[in-house]
Amino acid sequence: MDTKVIDQFDPAWKAHFEHEFAQEYMMELREFLKAEQRVGAVIYPPNDQWFNAFLYTPFDDIKVVIVGQDPYHGEGQAHGLSFSVPDGIKIPPSLRNIYKELSRDLGMNIPASGNLEAWAKQGVLLLNASLTVRAAEANSHSKQGWLTFTNACIKYINEHKQGVVFLAWGRFAQGVCATVDTSKHCVIKTSHPSPLGASKTGKDFAAFMGSGCFSLANDYLKKVGKQPIQWMM
Repeated sequence: MDTKVIDQFDPAWKAHFEHEFAQEYMMELREFLKAEQRVGAVIYPPNDQWFNAFLYTPFDDIKVVIVGQDPYHGEGQAHGLSFSVPDGIKIPPSLRNIYKELSRDLGMNIPASGNLEAWAKQGVLLLNASLTVRAAEANSHSKQGWLTFTNACIKYINEHKQGVVFLAWGRFAQGVCATVDTSKHCVIKTSHPSPLGASKTGKDFAAFMGSGCFSLANDYLKKVGKQPIQWMM
């Protein structure tokens, strides 16, 4: 992880990253990633895409945050945006369910591509809790400091923004979003869109399938005077 990456970001993200990159946990994470590379570990996504979520979505543009857990760990899948895959890559099961709910909720045609860059460019921060993973080893980097980093990003958004929608899909995302101030933001909780979780309900969250979370997000954005997201691609 090259600290020169900070220079690529808009001023608000840059100020935040400069503070976080100076913290001990981030220095330890940097050394861990260097060690992984020294032993020849294959890491996804490629290192020039680790921070794509922040590059595609400037801080001032954030309207919606979608929290994922871990990058995809198959070849060619991860490109630094939660739930998204590059053009030409088979759509993963969770994203297929996301598209199904979009179709049910908004009447959209299901896209042929799993690339969600168009959402990111509209202000949807597609943030994985871990920004890297070893090939074929799910959650292999999740305890190395990334969660501290992404929690700090959520806290920064919570404190310095107003009227952001947090789509908390699944228990993990709900935990990450637990400290969000709901007096000035909106947190929409559902089960995870994975095939195992998409129809589950809980005491404080709806099943993802049938939740209408995309229209609910847009309703809130309009209520606070912001342009809704064009979810249909």
